[in-house]
Amino acid sequence: MSAKQLEQAAQATKTAFVFPGQGSQKVGMLAELAEQFSSVQETFAEASDAVGFDLWHIAQSGEGLNQTEFTQPVLLTASIALWRVWLELGGVAPKYLAGHSLGEYSALVAAGAMSLGDAVKLVHLRGQLMQSAVPEGKGAMAAILGLDDAKVLELCAQAEGEGSVEAANYNAQGQVVIAGDKAMVEAVMATAKENGGKAIALPVSVPSHCSLMKPAAEQFATALEQTAIELPMLPVIQNVGAEIATDVAQLRQALTAQLYESVQWTKTMQYLQDQGIQYIAECGPGNVLANLAKRLPNIEKAFPLDSKGRMEDALNAILVAEGKIA
Repeated sequence: MSAKQLEQAAQATKTAFVFPGQGSQKVGMLAELAEQFSSVQETFAEASDAVGFDLWHIAQSGEGLNQTEFTQPVLLTASIALWRVWLELGGVAPKYLAGHSLGEYSALVAAGAMSLGDAVKLVHLRGQLMQSAVPEGKGAMAAILGLDDAKVLELCAQAEGEGSVEAANYNAQGQVVIAGDKAMVEAVMATAKENGGKAIALPVSVPSHCSLMKPAAEQFATALEQTAIELPMLPVIQNVGAEIATDVAQLRQALTAQLYESVQWTKTMQYLQDQGIQYIAECGPGNVLANLAKRLPNIEKAFPLDSKGRMEDALNAILVAEGKIA
């Protein structure tokens, strides 16, 4: 499908694609689809050539899969492999795309803003810089459930101790992820429980989307400037501000700021609903974002795409719902 055809097809749909971030990886991802669609292995080979190591081996063996610098290029590649299978099977072009954290890069590649090779090199570097920005064991992240956003922000502001703690991801109403220095995160977890909420420590080695990542962002900005980026052919809602960039400079700036500012996922999903989106397809391993979308009042259905059965269910349901087939 040409760029013009893709753009025209997207205007006539009520479907949006969302791409997951770190945490959605799993050993053996896309193995079933790879047996039936050669484009899966071809996509991994293309990305592996760009970064100089075997991403498919990491995805299937699990060796290094949970190390940030490897997790990020593997997940990006898996998402683009699924995107290519979707188009190969005649799936509709979505009206909007969005990605959660790392997933924003998947969305930009799918929308033609940057090449897969350039993107995997970028996110490999992004992972390395994030990992080196904070000494191991110093940072932490936790999900705070059952409290409104304002209360979580209040608890972060009131936390006592050395360092900082901030809201990192606004994932849904009553679900905020915090990040920062480990002791400060633990302090907010304790007070959140005292205030009737739940607190779950996340198994991550890097405290993403908080001010501890500013040194990484400064170095990453240089790499972004040296990477060829164009405005997407399909609109991509970026994490910072939940907005669509109107020029490449704004797009680059938002990608830099994304490292140390909050992921505005709640606002992103509200934007999609305001634009009349009714169907969400999660293009990546797992179903975390699809499950979040199912809770929204104006979303009729949300589909994960990470197996042949799920892909076919989504294809048929969306084609029927949008009147493409009877």
